[in-house]
Amino acid sequence: MALPRTACRMFCLSVVLITLRTAAGQPVLFPEPKSPRIANYDIDVRLDTEARLLHGRQVLRWRNTASHAVEELQFHLYLNGFRNDQSTFMLESGGRHRGEKLDEKGWGNIQIDSLTNAAGEELLPMTSFIQPDDGNINDKTVLRLLLPRPLPPGETITLHFAFTAKLPEPPMARTGIRKEFVMAGQWFPKIGVYEEGAWNCHQFHANSEFYADFGVYNVDITVPRGHIVGATGICYATVDNSDSTTTHRFHAEDVHDFAWTASSDFIVLNGKSQDVEIRTLIQKDHASMGARYLKAAEIAVAWFQDQYGDYPYPNLTVVDPRRGASGAGGMEYPTLITAWGAYGLPEGVRALEMVIMHEFGHNYWYHLVASNEFEEAWLDEGINTFSEMQILADTYGEAGSMIDLWGLRISDTPIQRMSYIAQPGLDPVLQPAWKYYSGNNYASMSYNKPGLMLLTLQNLVGHETMNRILRTWFERWQFKHPRSTDFIAIANEISGQNLDWFFDQALRSTAVLDYSVSEIGSREVKKASGFDFFPADSAAAGPSADTLAAGGSAPDTAAMGEKADPDSGQKAAQEKKLYTSTVKVRRLGEFVFPVELQMIFADGDTVNEKWDGVERWHKFSVTRPARLLSAAIDPENRILLDVQLTNNSRTLESSSRGINKLTARILFWSQFIMDMPGVLNLFTAFSPNL
Repeated sequence: MALPRTACRMFCLSVVLITLRTAAGQPVLFPEPKSPRIANYDIDVRLDTEARLLHGRQVLRWRNTASHAVEELQFHLYLNGFRNDQSTFMLESGGRHRGEKLDEKGWGNIQIDSLTNAAGEELLPMTSFIQPDDGNINDKTVLRLLLPRPLPPGETITLHFAFTAKLPEPPMARTGIRKEFVMAGQWFPKIGVYEEGAWNCHQFHANSEFYADFGVYNVDITVPRGHIVGATGICYATVDNSDSTTTHRFHAEDVHDFAWTASSDFIVLNGKSQDVEIRTLIQKDHASMGARYLKAAEIAVAWFQDQYGDYPYPNLTVVDPRRGASGAGGMEYPTLITAWGAYGLPEGVRALEMVIMHEFGHNYWYHLVASNEFEEAWLDEGINTFSEMQILADTYGEAGSMIDLWGLRISDTPIQRMSYIAQPGLDPVLQPAWKYYSGNNYASMSYNKPGLMLLTLQNLVGHETMNRILRTWFERWQFKHPRSTDFIAIANEISGQNLDWFFDQALRSTAVLDYSVSEIGSREVKKASGFDFFPADSAAAGPSADTLAAGGSAPDTAAMGEKADPDSGQKAAQEKKLYTSTVKVRRLGEFVFPVELQMIFADGDTVNEKWDGVERWHKFSVTRPARLLSAAIDPENRILLDVQLTNNSRTLESSSRGINKLTARILFWSQFIMDMPGVLNLFTAFSPNL
């Protein structure tokens, strides 16, 4: 284990060696900008651990890219969501988030002490708090600044801030402090996005995440000496100060956020995946898990680059939150992710790996493809959930991708389904994040359903086509702000199909997909009887109905000059018995989707039929020389949006062997869970709010 400052400096050096430098000594990561660089920040922040305070100075350079002058600016002050119990965040969350509750004296806030422009004009008197979403006058998470003069199109304004921020304790909703551990997320005055002639600058909600423009960040972070620091971007210098503090200088290009962490209890593990340096900050009491953290990150970097395209940054930092700081875990920032403090988790339970892979995926679907998480959360969370299911299956195998322990094998996909089918039809996917019926429904509609939707789409258009859809999405829209309509357009283009019917139902409606096999039957074909047919005992009765139905004809015994064997006709009839089998299928939900029906017969043959699924029900009928044994709709379980799989099949013959085996396994695991209540805590890792 290296000394803290030495570890940081070695990592800084390895990264800076692959960069250029400006005359001022700051590195240049990209000789040509990859983004519009609309919002650019220089920040100097000092941590006061005793008072839980951040003292900051910030210079913002913001460019007006609109075709008209802008008369006001709007800023996010996210930390004010923890200011009191009447903020919109606290009212919506009930004071809890991911199981965390603020300590009695753990309130957080951010205060702007001064605000001036390049001319030195004091602008603070021209600011006011606004509440564009709900009108809650006690919410102070959005600040409006009326400019003394309109900012012309194409012009850049420079603003100087002095601010003081108090971090919540314990960490809550991705940011805060617990003893020596600090996670600073959404910690500085952050300008909103000006688009389509208006400000997109929403309040801080319990269920929403973030939206911002790309830019360049230069951030100096001063912490007590001995603290190890990780942050967005690269650390290109450290300076020991005379007051027993150390300043860590970070630089990031073409990012739309900046987060950092500090602790005196971190152990540094360095690794590399393809061309990306990985720095893992592990808690000392958690060192035994460090190799798993690093391995998961290495797998994630390689898989996402191979699958979707290059990760353009030279590094990634993975943060392990300390005990009692779980509110800081499971979150993504540009080039920095926070993991889940999985203490004592057996290797067969891959919640730790899932979280790291999931959070790194956000660097593709939240960071590089910078959709609006306030208004269309599924574009990040849903696509990332789909990617999560794919990478886990590719890495560990589909059957036990999430749990493979003592005979229990569970993949990620049924876990996603369990969350979705609990309340599948209350909300459409496409709506602002704070307008869902509940926090659970936000998660279901932003994570689970869209992930399953994309898995269903993959089964519809093919794995290769789906991969090209997502790769094109990434390549075409990185460093931009796309919408759902842009994703649908790419899906239509790459697949060569008009998939609007699918997305309209899956995203814009509350329609539930549920098809069932409602009835099955199989009866032997009997020869006809009645006035229009020969009597059953007549010698002139002709061929049997079974024989005719099978395409045969009556034997001409006279022409053959032989006496017919009285038993031969009966034997032939028995050999050529026919059965008419019928299957009725129903559409129980409002979601219309093409389905496949598979019928299995006693002679081992199968018959597959297709149905467009439009009508409420449909009857299939076939005549074959064997009885029907079973019928199943969607036999390969390709329609992951189907909310009820138990009604997808029926059988005419039952067997108890499979039931007995399943019952024994259920009894074993029921006893195991009752004997070890702590095991239940493992499943908290499967919360989709990551």
